[in-house]
Amino acid sequence: MGIVLAFVPFVVFALVDHFVGATEGLIAGAVISAAMLIRDLVMPGRAPKVLEIGTVILFAALALYAILANPTWPIVAIRLRVDLGLLFIVLVSMALRRPFTLQYARESVPRELWDSPVFIRTNYIITAVWALASVVMVIADLLLLYVPSLPQRVGIIATIAALVAAVKFTQWYPESIRARATS
Repeated sequence: MGIVLAFVPFVVFALVDHFVGATEGLIAGAVISAAMLIRDLVMPGRAPKVLEIGTVILFAALALYAILANPTWPIVAIRLRVDLGLLFIVLVSMALRRPFTLQYARESVPRELWDSPVFIRTNYIITAVWALASVVMVIADLLLLYVPSLPQRVGIIATIAALVAAVKFTQWYPESIRARATS
């Protein structure tokens, strides 16, 4: 469940962006992600996570730029930057050999499994699926940006489908691994 909550700043951004405005959406994403990071810093037994740190940096930097430079980006260009930022965070977590899902998985798995090759490989696979979902969202944004005749619902459907698929896979895959190990 923690991994799904980590995406709340992105959902808040999308909602505020849609109903109020892009800069306000970026600020809301920054505030929510900062609050989540502070929660992890002050609560016993919790630690800041790669995704949460990256999300704070992403939204704060974009919000600051939006406030100071007042760019005239179309809304889809802002979403493209947010989705590219998410993809970057996911890929960097893998490049640093700390797939972002590992930190969430460790919250629900006994410590003796943390160094297991199966556990680590499982998290690389799940993180790769999140990277793929981000790629789908970036492609949808690019299509909407460069083919303006495409209906906006194409991007919305692609984004929702990519995120739902990643969440479902994240829930299903570890269970399938456990089932195979016990059979």
